[in-house]
Amino acid sequence: MPHPEPYEISSKLFVAVCGVAAVSILIAGAFSAPPVWLLAAEIFATIVALFAFGSFRLRIHKNALTYGMSLVIVATFFWIWWPTSQLCGDIGVEGWLAAVAFVRRHLLSWHGIDQLIHADTMLFILGLTLFVAVIAQTRLLESLVFALLRRNGGSAVATTIAVTALAAVASGILDGVSMIGLTIRTLVVVMFLANAPLASVRYSVMVCTVVTTVCGMWLAYGEPPNLIMKANLRAPTGEPYLSDAFFLRYCLPGAIASYVVIAWNLRRRFHGEQIDMKGLDVLDANVGALRFLQAARHGKVLTAIELLEDHEEEIGEELSERVQGRVQRGEPLGAAMIREAVPRQTRLRLLGEFVSEQLAEPLDGHYTAQAADGNAAQRLKREITRGLAELSPRQTRAQRFGIAALIVFVSLLVTHAIDHRLPLFVASFAGFFIALGGIVEIPEMRRLALHEAHHEYAEYYFLFPLFLSITLLTKAGFFAQLQGQLLAAVETLGNGHVAFVQFAAATVLSALLDNNVVADIGSRALQGMELSLMHLFAMAQIAGYAVGGCWTHIGSAQSVVAYAFVRRDIDDDYTPLEWMREMTPLILQIVMVLTILIYIEGALLSYLG
Repeated sequence: MPHPEPYEISSKLFVAVCGVAAVSILIAGAFSAPPVWLLAAEIFATIVALFAFGSFRLRIHKNALTYGMSLVIVATFFWIWWPTSQLCGDIGVEGWLAAVAFVRRHLLSWHGIDQLIHADTMLFILGLTLFVAVIAQTRLLESLVFALLRRNGGSAVATTIAVTALAAVASGILDGVSMIGLTIRTLVVVMFLANAPLASVRYSVMVCTVVTTVCGMWLAYGEPPNLIMKANLRAPTGEPYLSDAFFLRYCLPGAIASYVVIAWNLRRRFHGEQIDMKGLDVLDANVGALRFLQAARHGKVLTAIELLEDHEEEIGEELSERVQGRVQRGEPLGAAMIREAVPRQTRLRLLGEFVSEQLAEPLDGHYTAQAADGNAAQRLKREITRGLAELSPRQTRAQRFGIAALIVFVSLLVTHAIDHRLPLFVASFAGFFIALGGIVEIPEMRRLALHEAHHEYAEYYFLFPLFLSITLLTKAGFFAQLQGQLLAAVETLGNGHVAFVQFAAATVLSALLDNNVVADIGSRALQGMELSLMHLFAMAQIAGYAVGGCWTHIGSAQSVVAYAFVRRDIDDDYTPLEWMREMTPLILQIVMVLTILIYIEGALLSYLG
């Protein structure tokens, strides 16, 4: 039964209503200043609305929601802050020149903008999305996967575990949000080659979400919530309390333990799945070179189904559907067209567009010979493999640029860890510009990389007004009350229990809301605590943001990407409740492991303290 179409509330209308409300608050505030709890309620309502209007039939675009509500929040904050602000007093003494100095200091300086909206963190993520989008075009990961498949004798489970282990390590450095798209597409290729059922393909996508979210927490750069916490928790000198040493000491054990749980589930789920490497289709065996060639020629990576749909009128609707059915059941495009008696000239045109006009004849001959002459088919297969390599000479060059960019990127991250005066975003943008050198002379591929990066980073636009709102709530003194309640709870319940409560709360809230926003709120309550206690609670919160972020389809950017991929490419009737039902067993296992680690850390702190 098809699901009813969502009803979209007009973004312009919503922002206009928020504008009217903001003006009303500015007028009313002149007579009676609003209380701090109203500001907190407005922000909480905005965050809850993101979940409500993003999960059910009634929808509001999340950018319209957060930018519109920011007008209301800023208006409310103005009358809470203004009457007792230093700026108000300075203007009374120095005149409006004091306002100019205030604007320069807080709105036009790097330090001021960074404090307001986490500018360094958000620019780092922007550079990283650009960097990884370019690296993706080199097809390094696909090349590695097929090397692993050959080394593992076609074992799907061994290759899947190796790929997810690599993704877990890389996510801590390259950011799980950037790694999710690469990992999904790679694992889906493995699953389809193994003729795995769609439920297993879908499960592999969900596992990618957990790997890049939970296992990526071992370094600050692995998750936006980690960077947000690091930015919020700083010493008066500007040095972060959450250094790289903190993440390696407190978060790496949780990432390793979580990956052991994931690997055990993968082994149990895909045990016995085998890929016949010798019988592998020539295009599947050279998928990295094929995708590089497609991106360079067309500015996109084509699937066989998309190609058939684009040429449905030329092939004929009924014939096209029969060929698509064979492709969906695992047959190569060329073989499916021959078995359904698609005219030869049509086959050559489609193979020419899908791969290359130069290889259309050998490909058609290869698929024709498979049924009649195995030796001829093998000879043509070798010829096609050489032809793909000859048509993609720039791929090796692009991969070398990508490897060089990774070295520079990691070197600058280490430099930033040593000296925080170097902004974090310099590392990701340096990596991007160096990697771009490998594809800059391929206009279609360059446009594809920039388009994919823009599409991915657009998922973050809604965060800017939320970060601003939470900064204003901090300035209003709201989080000082939370700090006092946490310290009182430690006296009553002990370190371990309070840390677990924070872990559980962060998990649930991140599942329902967005883990970036939850991290910005939760971390501010830790400022000013004794360092060892801050580290314990920060570890618990980080674990919660990671686990909760992949529990639902909206908890993190990784979940959003993975859920959209499942709906678009695997099952268009898949629902958020089905996502939660299938994700919950794995999440509960990871929660149990992380809970044990949190209580161990709490006991160690009590013993040593």
